[in-house]
Amino acid sequence: MVTIPFIWIMGDLLWNGWDQLSFSFVFSAPQNAGREGGIGPILISTLLIVGVCMGTAVPMGLGTALFLSEYTRHDHVLGRLIRGSLDVLAGVPSIVFGLFGNALFCQILGLGFSILSGGLTLACMVLPILIRTVEESFHAISQEQRLSAAALGLSKTTTIRRILLPAALPGLLVGIILGLGRAVAETAALIFTSGYVARMPESLMDSGRSLAVHIYDLAMNVAGGNPHAYATALVLVGLVFIINVSSSWIASRWTSCNRLSA
Repeated sequence: MVTIPFIWIMGDLLWNGWDQLSFSFVFSAPQNAGREGGIGPILISTLLIVGVCMGTAVPMGLGTALFLSEYTRHDHVLGRLIRGSLDVLAGVPSIVFGLFGNALFCQILGLGFSILSGGLTLACMVLPILIRTVEESFHAISQEQRLSAAALGLSKTTTIRRILLPAALPGLLVGIILGLGRAVAETAALIFTSGYVARMPESLMDSGRSLAVHIYDLAMNVAGGNPHAYATALVLVGLVFIINVSSSWIASRWTSCNRLSA
């Protein structure tokens, strides 16, 4: 049943946007409010925003998940407080994260409307999903593996690096993909943090428009922008597909290397 909506959505995107796709569309700058030209600067801004987001969220999420699963008891007060906070944050609307990011990163920290502000705001949104997913993957590892490592005299750090991390890799991969899906498709939070500017960014402190914001702007605010909105949506779906395939390939390579080294 899930396949039917997917085919419907992809068919609609291909029917309305395929004719607009070209090498020039992907790499050229938008013109005439997006009705003409392409999405080159917008694509670069999106990649930079997602890079800042995941570069911040993955280390913090992995570290927090390890702390919750390996260094605190399930009934510990601190652990219960952190888990409860994460569950609440996972349900907070994105517009609230956008207002929070605007207040903290744009104004208090003085980063302004920038790619860095947008990426850090998305990292705050992604962290609850990433942490809870990775934590559950660590809990799914049998206790016998930890006891066997302790019996062999392995340190806690070695056990985590050589046994737990490879075993929890599928869960980490799922968390990253879910986080990327939310980050790449986010609109409301980025309007308040990274802004609307559609020119090529020169640094992380420049304002930048994401693909999702560009689609929203073309569909809602630009008369005659629907054809390019559909084409941009196709590029966005293709980007998510490439990220998912690349993540799966990296995971399989890492698993194979760990098996050979073992």
